[in-house]
Amino acid sequence: MSSSQASSQAANATAMAKKTISKEEWSAQLAEIHVDREDLNKLIMNYLIIEGYKDAAEKFSQESGAKPPVNLESIQDRMVVRTAIQRGNIEEAIERVNDLNPEILDTNPKLFFHLQQQRLIEFIREGQIMEALEFAQEELAPRGEENPEFLAELERTMSLLAFELNGPSPVSDLLTPAQRQKLASELNSALLLSQSQEKDPKLPALLKMCWYAQQQLDERCTYPKIKDFTKAELVMEPMGSGPIGGGSGSGTVAGV
Repeated sequence: MSSSQASSQAANATAMAKKTISKEEWSAQLAEIHVDREDLNKLIMNYLIIEGYKDAAEKFSQESGAKPPVNLESIQDRMVVRTAIQRGNIEEAIERVNDLNPEILDTNPKLFFHLQQQRLIEFIREGQIMEALEFAQEELAPRGEENPEFLAELERTMSLLAFELNGPSPVSDLLTPAQRQKLASELNSALLLSQSQEKDPKLPALLKMCWYAQQQLDERCTYPKIKDFTKAELVMEPMGSGPIGGGSGSGTVAGV
């Protein structure tokens, strides 16, 4: 018998030894758990405020009666900054942040470097090569000399000049919308902290805890589980199938 066959038989034997909980039994147990509606509303409001969905937060407050813990106008200030980043207008974003609280960038050199790095990326994206070289030499090179981490990021950014902008390259991710989004999230977190607010919403963390709990439970029994957290549907896997996180259901929580 080959080692793969032995492993498969061992996995099947383990699955056979597990307790099986039917979908009806599992649903009945879930129905007995009381979740306070007010706690759910607070959880949703927390997510909407931190992620900056001002209009949605206002509508949700009206419909649910949940009171926002902060002035919703403060969301608008953060969203103006986020929108500027997502458009590639980094200078406007810096000006807005300084208008709100100039100490944010003064006390966070890594964040300020990332903003300046994004300005360099935008110069390269627009084909303004001379401006990019001058900006890198005057604004970023001195910071790179002081910090090896910054220097490595600067060198990677300058590598964009060695490739076609629309072609494949090992640094093409710097030109994707995800790069701007990452910076916008970093800046949003800094603004929240400056306002003495939480920088991370609770909901994604709870989803990850649920995913982890399912992984632990997989070792003990077979039961209906949530494989796709965007749908939240209970799925009963056949005997001997792999744990959650493998197959088509993997990766549904990691990006939350």
